[in-house]
Amino acid sequence: MQIVYEKQFKKALADISHFIALDKVDAAKNFKKKLKQSLEYLKENPKMYKQSSYFKDENYRDMTFKGYTIIYKLEEDTIKVLDIFKWIDR
Repeated sequence: MQIVYEKQFKKALADISHFIALDKVDAAKNFKKKLKQSLEYLKENPKMYKQSSYFKDENYRDMTFKGYTIIYKLEEDTIKVLDIFKWIDR
């Protein structure tokens, strides 16, 4: 399986990283690195997270990471990472 990062995810991650970097640049870099590592595990077990509570389709999943929700969609041979946000923001 391949992982595709959608435009909305990239923008939201950049905003989050910028916010973290205002306090500590290294923390922002570490956040992105650890998140990408966690997303790579999805290749091995794409259904490891529960069905999304935002979509009524079991191909949409909610991954949690350090207080953030990452929504991704399972397609034939692709994992589309759609968005990342704090649950408080929704």
